Order: sequence, then structure tokens, then C-alpha cells
Amino acid sequence: MVFKTKEKDVTESVYSKKKVFVGLSGGVDSSVSAYLLKKAGYEVTGVFIKVWQPENGDCTWKEDRRDAMRVAASLGIKFQTLDLRNEYKSGVVDYMIDEYAKGRTPNPDVMCNKEVKFGAFMNWALANGADFVATGHYAETKNGEMFEGQDAGKDQSYFLWTLKSAQLEKILFPIGHLEKSEVRKIAIKNKIPVARKKDSQGVCFIGHIDMKDFIREHVLANTSGNLKKEEKNQTIFKGLTEGDVLDMDGNVIGKHEGSLLYTIGERHGLALSNSTTNTPRFYVVSKDVEKNIITVAEKEQIKNEGAGSVKKIIFDDIHFISPKYKEILLSEPINCLGRARYRQKKEKCILSFKNSKYEVDFVRPQDGITPGQSLVIYFANELINESADESLKANKKDYNDTTTEKGAKTLGGAII
Repeated sequence: MVFKTKEKDVTESVYSKKKVFVGLSGGVDSSVSAYLLKKAGYEVTGVFIKVWQPENGDCTWKEDRRDAMRVAASLGIKFQTLDLRNEYKSGVVDYMIDEYAKGRTPNPDVMCNKEVKFGAFMNWALANGADFVATGHYAETKNGEMFEGQDAGKDQSYFLWTLKSAQLEKILFPIGHLEKSEVRKIAIKNKIPVARKKDSQGVCFIGHIDMKDFIREHVLANTSGNLKKEEKNQTIFKGLTEGDVLDMDGNVIGKHEGSLLYTIGERHGLALSNSTTNTPRFYVVSKDVEKNIITVAEKEQIKNEGAGSVKKIIFDDIHFISPKYKEILLSEPINCLGRARYRQKKEKCILSFKNSKYEVDFVRPQDGITPGQSLVIYFANELINESADESLKANKKDYNDTTTEKGAKTLGGAII
């Protein structure tokens, strides 16, 4: 369901009286989503999802739930609280801990969407009479396919690549066609209680936590329950202790706090020898957890020498939201756009299937490619306002004609 572009255009729809359960977090995005759905004629129920929280974290769930209840009351919609603490702990937190213990950088927001919002919550909602579920994500859907949200700065399609076409038929993103500023204006105009509430930051649901402290505590304590006994060895412990920082020539130029705690592309937390205010910034380009060393390079080195950059990534499998593109790929390569980091500019690439593997060949070398993060693929020439036939014809053009406009279709993705 694609909502029209202005609030005043959202009128009584063909879906009137259909039941929709909205994930109501207590924030402005989900609140405006609930408002727009009610205005469009849906029978709306707001659902606050209670998830696992670290004991020493900055827990705001009680305040957020109270805000969600205030919004539901002001809109005159039903309200429920759904306890998904166990599902969140096993599907998101334990996954995070396991990935860090393996020296990889997890993406908890992707797993939160897969396992919680469009896993446990969606299954519960449909089983309890909902025709649709809705959230305040900045993305759009049409005919069981997904597109980027119209606000390029807020687009969240990167975190939603695990969805399936059948799920998207039951999912609504009411604010995906709006800019964030428009969402705020709608909330203020209609006196929604959280209209001026600041956006939440940090890990999905948990909020702001010191990730390095979180990793130390939970990996060392092995609270996840998923780590194999043989994996809890000296490598893990060593990766959480001080080690050497090397330059591209292998010279020791400083110390780090533990190789498990750093992400490719990161520049914070490095204690470099003889550092001054004029010392250039260094970025992590590789790490060896077994040896507990990190290699860094200056930005100019990365740009000019391609330090730590790659042009091709090979996957055993790629998740396709719609299976039709997997079928196309078996007969011919597809011109695509790839994004390996949230908010990264989409980069031109070619997706092909060779020797039972999926290959993503970028036109330009990519830096900051991080094991454990997601590579999300967009269909280069299909925008939400184009038909599939039009876009397939466009895809046959010279690859230089590939569009990088916002609103591109999300094909799917894979974990690097």
C-alpha cells in the first residue's frame, strides 16, 4: 500500500475497517503512522513491544510505554503491551555477542527487524486478528516489493532487506513517502503528545549503551548461551586486551583496547604514539583477532592507494525479497546499486551468478567493507513510480545511464 504524498490526501481508503496493529514505540514516527492509518479508515491497535534490557543500561522503556499509551489515548485507538523479552534476547542480543566473539561486527537493527518486529510481533499480530502490521519505518512498499523511503537522510530500507514479498503484502509503512520534517509538522498540527520528542539513538530498542563495555561484560561472561565451549578460548580473551596498532608498512604506531572492540572503518579509541593535534586521522582497515593486532591507514592512503578496499564480494547465498530477480539472475547479470554501510551512497555494481556463487562487482573500489555487516542490493533502474516493464527496459541501457535517485527498489541483501 503506497500512501499519497500529503497528509490531506490520506482519506478513507478501500482498506477501511481492515485491522492493523501498529508497533507503537512512544516516538513521533510510529505515532504519526498510527494517526495516518486511523485517518485512512483502518481499525488501529497500538502495540508497545517490551524487550530485553541490560541491567546497567540506560533503560527508558517505562517512559516510552507511557508515551505510547498517551498517544493511543489521544488518537482514540486500542492499546496493548506485548512482552518479547525472550525473543529479543535470543534473536538479537545473543546474536550480537556471538558475532563480536568471532571478531565480526554485527548489525543488531537488521536482526531486530527480522526476528522481533517482522518476526515475533508480526506473527502474533496476524494470529490475533490483524490484517496488516505497520511501523514507523522510512521505506515504501508496492505490490509485495520494497523501495527506499523518500527522505534520503532517514531511509531505513538498509535494515529491512531480510523481508520477503509475502510479508510485505501484510506490512504498511505509512510515513515512508514523507520527509522527517513533514512527519513533525503533522504531529504538531494534530497535537500528538510526542510531537516534539527527540528521536531515539543507539541499538534498536535498547537505546544508548557503551558498546565496548557491553561487549567486554557479555562476551567474557558468556551470557549468550550460544557460544560453543571450544570457542571460548584464549583468542576471545586476547581480543579483549590491549594490543598493537600497525601502519600499512607493519610498523607499531600505537595501542588499542582489544581487537574485538573495533570495526573496519572506525577511527576512534586508538592511542597512537607521538600523537599531536597535527597528526592525521587514521582509520581501521583490517584486524587480526588471533594476533590481536589492528592495521590502520590515513584517509589519503585509503583514497589514493586503495588501502583495505575491495571491488568484488562473493557470497554463497543472497536473500531476494522477490524470487523473480533470482530467476533473472540465473540467465544474465543485473546492473545494481550496492550499499555496505547505513547511509553510504549507493554504489554501482554488477550482480552475477557464477560457479554456484553470487558475485557483486563494484565499479569503484569500496573501503570500509566489514565482516558481519550487511550488503544491500538495489535495482538500479526501478523507482517506485515506474512500472516493472519500464524498469527492465531501462536496465538494458548503457550502464552509465543507471540512476542513483532516491526511491530505488530494494532487491535484497546478504551478510558480509
